[in-house]
Amino acid sequence: MRTKQSLFAEDERRDIAACGRSLACSRPAARSAEGAHEPTPTPYFVLDELFSHLAFDEGSRLLDVGCGTGRVLAYFASRGFSGAAVGVELDGDLVTRASSWIGRFPQLSVRCANVLDEPLGAYTHIYLFNPFDTPVLARFLDKIEEEIAHPVTVIHMSDNGERYAYAGRPGWSIERQGAFQWFEGVQVFGYPQTYTIWSYSGRAALSALDNDKKILD
Repeated sequence: MRTKQSLFAEDERRDIAACGRSLACSRPAARSAEGAHEPTPTPYFVLDELFSHLAFDEGSRLLDVGCGTGRVLAYFASRGFSGAAVGVELDGDLVTRASSWIGRFPQLSVRCANVLDEPLGAYTHIYLFNPFDTPVLARFLDKIEEEIAHPVTVIHMSDNGERYAYAGRPGWSIERQGAFQWFEGVQVFGYPQTYTIWSYSGRAALSALDNDKKILD
């Protein structure tokens, strides 16, 4: 009979197949920034669903915010996605663990940093698994709007209550949304974990729209 423990054991087997070691976090992370949450590796069945409808090409650049030991990076590489993936993590020990295996994958990198201090202009996809409180999320969304000129896809997992931080922001639209709680008859989460995949048109498109409106006026 399948259990939650057997599902997590299967996740570890997929970790080992992808990068040669388990990427489960065995202890709480040291999070120094106010509003930051402890990292939790995303279960593979969630990643399979979230990423199944996304397209990556050679120009794609994925940012995993609060990457922990790097499961999303490992998933990106194991699926053979084109482009590059970058993880940003506050906990230096977790960055060391992630850095210990990504060297064999030239398209992957990880940095020990606060994402609010990182330049965002190059990214086409951003993944969030509830990395920080809503006020920090609002600052992060402001930063996206200030720095990213082109269209960008934001995959926000476990955004329970936080999706309202996106509401009313010009240029943002929902591509897909749903929730996870059970997988193949096993209750993985204590309550439904909602997700939303957002599309942001980018600063350049909004500027062009503003200019068109001024001409019409």
